[in-house]
Amino acid sequence: MRKIGQSLVVMLLGISSIAHANFDYFENNRQTIRNGVQAVLSCNGLFTSNRSIDQVFKSELAYLGDRVVGNSDAGNYAIDTAAKWVGVGGGDGHRVHAVFREGIGCVVVPPDWDLADNTSLPTIDLSYRTPTSHLPWPMGDVTESKVLPSYVNETALQAAERWAFERNTTAQNTVSLLVVHKGDIVLERYADGFDRTTRTRTWSTAKSIAATLIGMKVDAGELSLDAPLGFDWLPEATAAETDPRNKITLRHALHMSSGLYPVDSFGMEYATGSGLAYWAGASSIEGMRNRGLIREPGTFWDYENYDTLLAVYALKKTFKSPEEYLTYPHRALFDQLGMTNTLPSTDRFGDFIFSSQVYTNARDLARFGMLYLQNGVWQGKRLLSDEWIDFVRKPAPASSIRGNDYGGHWWLVPDDRKGEVPPDAYSTAGNRGQYVIVVPSHDLVIVRRGLDFGKQGFNRWDLLREVLKAFPAP
Repeated sequence: MRKIGQSLVVMLLGISSIAHANFDYFENNRQTIRNGVQAVLSCNGLFTSNRSIDQVFKSELAYLGDRVVGNSDAGNYAIDTAAKWVGVGGGDGHRVHAVFREGIGCVVVPPDWDLADNTSLPTIDLSYRTPTSHLPWPMGDVTESKVLPSYVNETALQAAERWAFERNTTAQNTVSLLVVHKGDIVLERYADGFDRTTRTRTWSTAKSIAATLIGMKVDAGELSLDAPLGFDWLPEATAAETDPRNKITLRHALHMSSGLYPVDSFGMEYATGSGLAYWAGASSIEGMRNRGLIREPGTFWDYENYDTLLAVYALKKTFKSPEEYLTYPHRALFDQLGMTNTLPSTDRFGDFIFSSQVYTNARDLARFGMLYLQNGVWQGKRLLSDEWIDFVRKPAPASSIRGNDYGGHWWLVPDDRKGEVPPDAYSTAGNRGQYVIVVPSHDLVIVRRGLDFGKQGFNRWDLLREVLKAFPAP
């Protein structure tokens, strides 16, 4: 009888353990991050994209589904249009504020932030710039009306446009589509409420921009792909020189194979890791350095925002002052390409969150794609080496299990699509459907911006397939 009783206790304890295994110990984090997502998307929608609160709730905040706080008329949120901030929540998770800052966009601050301290948040002074919109494309936005080349099938091109905009699900919302062929814009369309000046969030397309800025420093000899990242890890410990994380290189980080403990995947995307930096005011620099090594670097592919931020922190360490660092993306890249509508955002400490938080428009992303299409040369000036272009287009070894679809912070045509679309194509990719597709064999750049939500599912290689129906084989 005693043995039966013991077995029953063990069984009941087991059932109890299983019953509690699904308890979400991170729910408070998720609620706070949810409030931060809404604060950041609303703040940028209003003050970076210059959209109305009705438009923001309809499109930008569709991403939150039934977790959105309130509606465009009222809710547990506050907007100060004079001070340019948005606060969301309180009671249903901590209230989180996002504050617009010149040259950056909206910066999220922690729940205990004193709004009187907003002036201490970082800004980037871009007053040195002269306007470029009056210049001819591609440095400016003045375009000539040109007849399509005779070999381009206009009917097929219009069909591709309809394919992109007229989706069979409400969860896929194309807001802009732009096709550049041989340097000319041959297709450009915007959804209602958007135009060529409208900035929207790039999400992870920002990672490819980060890789470009890092590549410039590698080309200059200030960074090395195969040297250790060269910074201190957390938590601080004695004998830091023996830390196994010192073997992680820039190449590993750009290949998404650092070997560090995952915090942005496996169901934890909006509970820990970069979610706290993106949406709740935590430091992006401290979080990304505070992960233990669980695999040999270079052996396992794991898509982690913090791997990008490892590489961006290595980039930051090449500068002598914060001012140099904050203006570098503009002076080295954006100004060179005429990407004057692009705002890279920082956290509240002035560290770029180049894994996701960049706001820009379709034409600026087309310019970015053209730099790669032209093998790193812009207006006769080389900005990136052939070697760097080759690096981003070569599959990361650890991506072989996925069909060799990832290079150096650019996405590649997976093995199972190479008979359907040109194998030389490569693409940026960001949440909600942000794509810049470069197709050297057809002299094409395709930009698709979206505000998708729910299951999303817009496929960039399908878009490329449809666009290519208008162009002859090379």
